[in-house]
Amino acid sequence: MPGEYYATNRNARIRTLLGSCVAACLFDSESGVIGMNHFLLSNRRYAKNLPVCLSEAGRYGIHAMELLINEMLQNGARRGNLRAKAFGGGTMYRVSATQDNYFCVGDVNVRFIREFLKNEDIPLIAEDLGGETLRVVHFMPEDYSVHVKRVRTKSASTIIQEERQFWKESIEAQENSKPQVYLWE
Repeated sequence: MPGEYYATNRNARIRTLLGSCVAACLFDSESGVIGMNHFLLSNRRYAKNLPVCLSEAGRYGIHAMELLINEMLQNGARRGNLRAKAFGGGTMYRVSATQDNYFCVGDVNVRFIREFLKNEDIPLIAEDLGGETLRVVHFMPEDYSVHVKRVRTKSASTIIQEERQFWKESIEAQENSKPQVYLWE
C-alpha cells in the first residue's frame, strides 16, 4: 500500500501493485540487502516549473526514500553500493497534462523518483515508468531482478478507489496537523 516499505538481508521476495504510485527497488549486491517502497505523492497536480524535490509533494517521496534507505543501511547495506530500479507512475486519471502548465500525479511520481535518485547519486539501472497500465511488481533477491506484470486497465477502478482514499486521508491528516490558533479576548 502507499506509504509502506520493506528491506531485508534475507532471501525474501517483495511484491506490490502499482497504479499512479511508484515503487523504488533498491539493492546492494555486495551485502545482499534489498528493499522496496511504495509511494504516492499527495496532490493531483503540480506546476511544471516547480522542482518536485522542493515542493510539498516532494516531502512524501523524500520521506519514503529515506525510510527505505535507512532501513537498508540498518540491515548492512552501504549507501555507495546502492542501485535502483523504479516502476509505476501510470496515468490512472484522464486529465491531460498538455492542456495547461501542470503535471498529473503519475507524471509527478516519475519525475520525483528520477530527480531523487540523480540527486542522491544512486544509479537508476532499470525502469518501467509512466504509461496507462497497472503493474504487479515482484522483486527477486536471488539476482536482483524485477518481474513486472502489466494489468489491464479494466482493473484500474480498484486502484483508483484506493488512491482516492489515500489522497483523502492524506489531505485530512495535513489539515488536522496544522497548528491551532486560539484568539484570546
